[in-house]
Amino acid sequence: MLVRIAQIATRYPRAILLAAAALAILCGVFGATAASHLKSAGFTSPDAESSQVSQLLADNFDGAAPNYVLLVSSAAGADAPATRAVGLDLVDKLRARSDIKGVQSYWTAPPAIGSALRSTNGKDALVLAYLTGDETKAQQTAGELTEQLTGTKDGVTVRQSGLAAVFHDVNKQITHDLALAEGVAIPISLIVLILVFGSLVAAALPLAVGIFAILTTLAILRLFTLITDVSIYALNMTTAMGLALAVDYSLFIVSRYREELANGLDPIPATIRAVQTAGRTVLYSALTVALSLSVLSIFDIYFLRSFAYAGVAVVAAAAAAAIVILPAALTLLGHRVNALDIRIPLRRMFGRPAPDPMAPLVPERSWWYRTVTWVMRHSVPVAVLLVALFLALGSPFLSVKFGYPDDRVLPTTAASRQVGDVLRTEFPAANAGNNTTVVLDGYHGGPGPIGEYATELSRVDGVSAVLSSAGIYIKGARMAAGPPGMANGTGEYVNVATRVDPFSPAGKAQLLDLRDVPAPAPTLFGGAAAVNSDALDSLGARLPLAIALIALATFVVLFLFTGSLLLPLKAIVLNTLSLAAAFGAMVWIFQDGHLSDLLGFTAVGYMTPTMPILMFCLAFGMSMDYEVFLLSRVREEWLASGRVVDGVIVRTAADNEHALAVGVARTGRIYTAAALLMAIVMGAMVTSKVSFIQLMGLGLTLTVLADATLIRTMLAPSLMKLMGTANWWAPKPLARLHARVGLREHDADPDRPERVLAGRE
Repeated sequence: MLVRIAQIATRYPRAILLAAAALAILCGVFGATAASHLKSAGFTSPDAESSQVSQLLADNFDGAAPNYVLLVSSAAGADAPATRAVGLDLVDKLRARSDIKGVQSYWTAPPAIGSALRSTNGKDALVLAYLTGDETKAQQTAGELTEQLTGTKDGVTVRQSGLAAVFHDVNKQITHDLALAEGVAIPISLIVLILVFGSLVAAALPLAVGIFAILTTLAILRLFTLITDVSIYALNMTTAMGLALAVDYSLFIVSRYREELANGLDPIPATIRAVQTAGRTVLYSALTVALSLSVLSIFDIYFLRSFAYAGVAVVAAAAAAAIVILPAALTLLGHRVNALDIRIPLRRMFGRPAPDPMAPLVPERSWWYRTVTWVMRHSVPVAVLLVALFLALGSPFLSVKFGYPDDRVLPTTAASRQVGDVLRTEFPAANAGNNTTVVLDGYHGGPGPIGEYATELSRVDGVSAVLSSAGIYIKGARMAAGPPGMANGTGEYVNVATRVDPFSPAGKAQLLDLRDVPAPAPTLFGGAAAVNSDALDSLGARLPLAIALIALATFVVLFLFTGSLLLPLKAIVLNTLSLAAAFGAMVWIFQDGHLSDLLGFTAVGYMTPTMPILMFCLAFGMSMDYEVFLLSRVREEWLASGRVVDGVIVRTAADNEHALAVGVARTGRIYTAAALLMAIVMGAMVTSKVSFIQLMGLGLTLTVLADATLIRTMLAPSLMKLMGTANWWAPKPLARLHARVGLREHDADPDRPERVLAGRE
C-alpha cells in the first residue's frame, strides 16, 4: 500500500501539492469559525446527581445556587452611603436583565441573610446572582457583566467571582497563555529543525506539514460541532499536537530520504524507499497514538471526549500529510532538499573541519553506537539502576489526591482569584461556591420535619450554618426565620454553608456525613463537594477500562508490527515506568507545592483529575511513537542479519545485539531531536498562568524527554540485550497468525535465503 502511495506521489507531485494547497485553503476557511462554536465547559456528566440538582434549582427555585458574585469593597465600610449606593445600583442593573435570576445582596436581603453577606471586617459586601443558560452562555454573560460593572469609583471597588466568572477568566487566561506559548515554541522549533537538518529547505518541510494538519483538524472539529458538544480546550491540543506530530513524522521520512540519497539512490527511488520504510513507521506510530487518544471517548464528560475527537483528527491529518504530501514535495525538490545548508558557513566561521562523509553510512563510527554497546556490556546494573530510579521518582504518586479546580488555579493577580480568597477568609457563611445544596424534590410535609433535618445537618463537623424554609440553624440551634423561596409546589431545598474546602478529602468526608443524616424525603445533593464527588466517581469507574483498552491496543499494534510477544509487553512496562515517574514528579511539585514559588502557582493539596488521565493517553501514545521508530530500524537490521542453515535463517544473540546497536545508531539522533521538538512545544505550556495547564505541559515534557533518553537509549537496549533472541519470539499459533495478518512492508531482504543457497552470498 505504501509503495503504491509513494509511486502515485512521485508520478503526480505537482497535482498532489496543488490539491493539498486547495484543501488547506478550504479547510482553513471552513474551520476559521470553529472556535466560536466550541464550548467552554464539559467537566461534569449531565447525568450526575449534582447536575440534576443544578437544573432543578435553575428551573424551580429562581436560580437558588448563585454562579456570579460581585464583591463591593470600601475602606469606609459596607454601610457607608457611597458603598450602599453602588451596591443598590448593581442590584438594579442585574435585575433589569432577562438572563439573570435570583439577585440577592447585603443591602436588600432580610437581616438574617444579609448579615452573612457582609464580611467579618465590615468593609466588604456581596451581590449574588444566577446567570441562566448553559455553562458556556453563563460564562459569556459573566464576561460581559465584568466589563460593565467592575472597577473602582468614588473609593468603592467592585470585583467579580463565582463559578461562571472564574471559568470565564480561566478560559481567557488559557487562550492568552497558549497563544504566547505557540508564539515562542514555533520559532524555537524552527531553529532546532535547522540545527538538526542543517538545510533551511529541509527544516521548512515539517512546519508546512504541521500547518496543513492544523488547518485540516480545525475543519474536522467544526464538523463535530454540528453533531455534538466539543470543548474549546480541544482547540489548544489541535495546534500543539498538530505541530509536534507533523515535526515527528516529517523528521522520520525526510531523514530516511536523505539517508537513501547518501546511499546513492536517485530522488524518486529514494522517496519510495523512505515512504516504504519510515512511512510504515509513521503509519504504525499514528495508529498507536490515535488508539491511545480515542480511549478518551469512553468518558462521559465531553471535555475529555473532545480531546479524542481532536487528537484522532490531528494524528490522521499529520500522518496523511507526511505519507502523501511530503513525498510529492521531496520528489520535486530532489537533491535540493539539502540546499541552503547553514552548517557550511557556520563551520567556516568557527574553523571547524567538515564532518566525515562516511559517518552516516557507517553507524559503528557514531557516538550512539558506542553508547549502546557500553550499555549492553553493563546491561544488568544499567537496568537495575534505571528501574530503581523510575520507581523512586514515581513513589510520590502513591499519595496522590484528586479534586476539581476552583479560582486558585489562577494567579493571585486575577480579580476572581482575589475575590475567592476574600470569600474564604471573610465570609464563612456566604461562600456560595463552597456550599452544599440538598433538594427534596416533591416534598410537601411542612416545616416541622424540615426543621429537624436542618438541625441535624447543622451539627455535622465543619458546617457553619444551614438555611431552610423552617429557619436558619447553627450548631443545632434555630437562629432566625428561613429566607423565602426555599419551598414551592415542586419541593424544597436546604442550603448547607461550610468552612471545609469542598474539593479536598475533608470535603468528601463531610459530604458523606451529610448524606448519612436521615431526611424526611428522598434527597439529591448538589454544590461543589457533590460535583467533585460525582466527577471523581465517574472518572474512576471508567479509568480501569481506559487503561485496559490502551494496553490492549498497544499490544496488538506492536505485535502486528514486530511479530513478537515480548516486545509489546516490554514497551507497555517501560511506558508505565516513565509515566509513573512523571506522575510522581507532578504530585511532588503541584500537589505538595514544591517549586510553587518558581512556577508561580498555589498548591491546594490535590491535583485536577482530568489532567493525569489526559496526560496518560497523550504520553502513552507519544512514547509508543519513539518505540515504533526505534523498533522499526532494529527489526530491519535483525531481518537482514543471520545465516542460512539447511534453508532456514539462523540468528543469534550476537545478531540481536548488533541489530540493537545499529538500530539506535541509525535512529537515536532522530528520535532524540523529535523528542526535543515535542518538549519545546509541550514545555511552552509551563509558562501558562493556569496551574493545571502548567501541570500538563511540565508532565508531558518530562515524560517525552525521559522516554527518548533514559528509556529508548539505555533501559530498552539493556532489557533487549538481556532477553536476547527471545525478543523476537512468539508462540507458534501467534507466529502463524502474524505471518498471515501481520502488517508489513517488504522485509529487509525477502530473497536472502534463496541467494545464499544459490551461492551468490
